[in-house]
Amino acid sequence: MYRDLELRLSQHIRDFVRHTYDLQLPRIVVEQPPRVQLGEYALPLAFELAKQLRKAPRKIAEEIVTGIGPIAGFDKLEVAGAGYINARLTRKELAASLAADEKPDFAIPEDKVLVEHSSINPNKAAHIGHLRNAILGDTFVRLLRFSGREVDVQNYIDNTGVQVADVVVGFSHIQNKSLDEIEQLAREPRFDYYCWDLYARVSQWYQEDKQNLQVRSRTLHEIEQGRNQASAFADVVSVAVLRRHLETMDRLDIEYDFLPRESEILRLHFWDAAFEKLKAGGVLFFENEGKNKGCWVMRRGGTVSTTEDTEITEEDQKVIVRSNGTVGYVGKDIAYHLWKFGLLGRDFEYLKFYRYPNGHDCWISSTEGLPDHPHFGDVSEIYNVIDARQSEAQNTVIDALRGLGYNEQADHYTHFSYEMVALTPRCAAELGYELSEEDSKRPYVEVSGRKGFGVKADDLLDQLIASAKAEVDSRHPQLTGEERSTIATQIAVGALRYFMLKFTKQSVIAFDFKEALSFEGETGPYAQYAVVRATNIFRKAGIEPESFERDVASYVSSIRFDPNLNGPDADDIWELWLTASKTSYVVDQCIATTEPAYLAKHTFELAQLFNSFYHQYPILSESDEERKKFLLATVFVVRRELTRALAVMGITVPAVM
Repeated sequence: MYRDLELRLSQHIRDFVRHTYDLQLPRIVVEQPPRVQLGEYALPLAFELAKQLRKAPRKIAEEIVTGIGPIAGFDKLEVAGAGYINARLTRKELAASLAADEKPDFAIPEDKVLVEHSSINPNKAAHIGHLRNAILGDTFVRLLRFSGREVDVQNYIDNTGVQVADVVVGFSHIQNKSLDEIEQLAREPRFDYYCWDLYARVSQWYQEDKQNLQVRSRTLHEIEQGRNQASAFADVVSVAVLRRHLETMDRLDIEYDFLPRESEILRLHFWDAAFEKLKAGGVLFFENEGKNKGCWVMRRGGTVSTTEDTEITEEDQKVIVRSNGTVGYVGKDIAYHLWKFGLLGRDFEYLKFYRYPNGHDCWISSTEGLPDHPHFGDVSEIYNVIDARQSEAQNTVIDALRGLGYNEQADHYTHFSYEMVALTPRCAAELGYELSEEDSKRPYVEVSGRKGFGVKADDLLDQLIASAKAEVDSRHPQLTGEERSTIATQIAVGALRYFMLKFTKQSVIAFDFKEALSFEGETGPYAQYAVVRATNIFRKAGIEPESFERDVASYVSSIRFDPNLNGPDADDIWELWLTASKTSYVVDQCIATTEPAYLAKHTFELAQLFNSFYHQYPILSESDEERKKFLLATVFVVRRELTRALAVMGITVPAVM
């Protein structure tokens, strides 16, 4: 509702300026005053118009306020300071609409959106850095779906890349395992942990003798070719590890629709089709000299070569196909994105791979698939959740699209970048890592999969759940063990997801157990506890929140909002209602900026305001029945909006805390 009222205000202002001053304003800047006492919206418009109209900003503001007339939902407009226009809402109307959960009718684009996230190399266990990617991506999917968009969720699997090749090298050249032996190991519950240690051992093996790197190169080439021992090893390893990744993410309620694999991009000749397009379009050219001799390269910036004499320095070149014929990661990614936009003229075969507890099927690419499958790809917008270190590769894909003339698609391709996750020294020590004196003094300690130093995602979840359960056990010994475990899991998952979301995506996160699990401050448990507290108010009043929601329309009609929301003593309660009305507005902000942290901040602010309200007003002991109804309606609205906001962040609320 808050968003609808802002749009309504903007449109009235735009119409008035066009009729009065003959000026077209494509965008009206609307700000929020620092205090609700000043109104709900503030417009610096008069300052922007002053130069064009050659008038003082305050004079323009006065003309607008005097001439604009009534606006539905607004009490009045006022001139403030040197020319600001403050807009005051009709509080009772917004409150009644919010309580009844009335939703404005907005046109929702019908085109499908594709969000690709996680994309963990299937060579070892998922770690804490992968969790940030997956939580950001899953939350963005939830934001889009909350706004009404249809979303495909994909998790790109690099099963022919160097990381998988390294594990294959470990099995074949260090441990001398047979295919049968690897298949037996792959049936073990934590095969991904086994591969984690082996991957670190292979990295050491390369360092011991640089000649060993030639084994990696040969193995990588064999995996790309397929139909040989190395590719068979790679398939067993990648499939088993991938299944473990999905099980890990399922613990966080993160689901995928489709798992496209690099092996099919090669074996279904996606790359061949893309290669021909890129060569024909002049985007790729063959290098005959220099360090890139024998490679197919692309000019950085996507500029198409128009003459054979065009001089391109080696620094301007991005290698797409290596001199040994293997295709680089970016080349396969270009082919994949042409498919995503429906521009390749080819499709995958599909098989069911994983069924979630709710019955949802996750599909995987194959060379031979089932005839009946959902339609994937051919989307209008793409969001790729990939860390900031992949910016160059992402920009190269966009450049290739532009080089081929697909400018509209390039405009709707968003690299949702984020920074790394590290550990606080305290957290690293708690996990059993020995730190040097220098590392102990750093603000954070970086993790490294190649060195085997890091936090496996399942270990992190297990420790968070154990810590939460110890607290739940002490507070609620009367509950069954299963009930306490469920609550502990909800708290732990909520703590982890909120911690990963509260930092802006360009911030480096230093993870810390104690900070994440705290019931005080800006944490998931703090927001969850606010909802539990609201639920307890209804329980003590003998009212089921769900039945209250079903009858809310009749209940709200009997509430006199005016005396409870107006006057200087009502501003704090009005601020709580106003903040509760902004959920959809904040969701739009998150989508427009690809920044879920705004929703985390909104949730924390709403929880803070509610807790202040809870301590200030004796709700259940209120003697005035009219006033008590209003206070209960306030609790209901905040509980509903907090629950919604948390759900968009993938956080559920325990029965008790």
